[in-house]
Amino acid sequence: MIGFLIRRILQAAIVVLLVTMITFILLRAIPGNVAVAILGPAAYRNPAALAQFNATYGFNKPWFSQYLLWLGHLLQGNLGFSWTLDQSVASLLGERLPKTVILVGISTILALVIAVPVGLLQAVRRNKPVDYTFTALSFLFYAAPTFFVGTVLILVFSVDLHWFGPEAPQGGIVSDFTDWKDLTLPVVTLALVTIALFSRYMRSSVLDNITEDYVRTARAKGASQRRVLWRHVMRNSLIPIATLLGLSIPGILSGALITESVFNYPGMGYLFYQSALKQDYPTMLGFVIVVAIATVVGSLLADIAYAVLDPRVRYA
Repeated sequence: MIGFLIRRILQAAIVVLLVTMITFILLRAIPGNVAVAILGPAAYRNPAALAQFNATYGFNKPWFSQYLLWLGHLLQGNLGFSWTLDQSVASLLGERLPKTVILVGISTILALVIAVPVGLLQAVRRNKPVDYTFTALSFLFYAAPTFFVGTVLILVFSVDLHWFGPEAPQGGIVSDFTDWKDLTLPVVTLALVTIALFSRYMRSSVLDNITEDYVRTARAKGASQRRVLWRHVMRNSLIPIATLLGLSIPGILSGALITESVFNYPGMGYLFYQSALKQDYPTMLGFVIVVAIATVVGSLLADIAYAVLDPRVRYA
């Protein structure tokens, strides 16, 4: 197991390095002049200011030299400086990351609490009205864009019914819990799409397991339906969910980006959205680094969870 973890950590480092390189190249390929985006249109009339900006931030060098310079700063723990917010990227992410962790964490836990029983119920009631109903709802929420779901929830539960606030909490971490009504709609928006995904996988996993020999053996020994489902089928059915949970982190974070933009939630996703509008490359690259690390760590934790849930799996 130790050898497996070492190999995975080395692979993760290579993946993160490749992600940063590809992202760096794509950001440099975006049309437009960064100096003009930062200094304003008047910079066209001041060539000296444009030249000074390009020289200060290395835009007068080849992209590979720019990348090596940025990578050297990164290895020293320096994520750069935001051109538009006049603040270090590390401090910006440190302020916004806890907010996004709260939003993603609560929505993911809520999605698992709902999706696992729903998927189990669908499998037990396969091809029954309850199965068709949840299947239709799953397809609906999975296909619907996140911004559309959030907008509909605002119109219904905030504008019409006045149950919840239309805007997420704007304060610090404490405000997320004290102003829970304002946090409800962002959490539900992000959770609905995740529930649709997890419940479908859970249904398929349960259907695969209830036909296995160990289930027939347990029933032949006189085990009740409830005992067979919760003690035998449930554990094995959670294995794909554990793997999916680790691999779905990028999708959840991208959904959080859109959700935070819709509800004006001051998290990392909203910071990335604002930075993209202003071509603030250092902040965008810092966000990509965090997401890449979260993705590879989630994948590693999924592999470990797989071995814990299924004793037959051992990593040599």
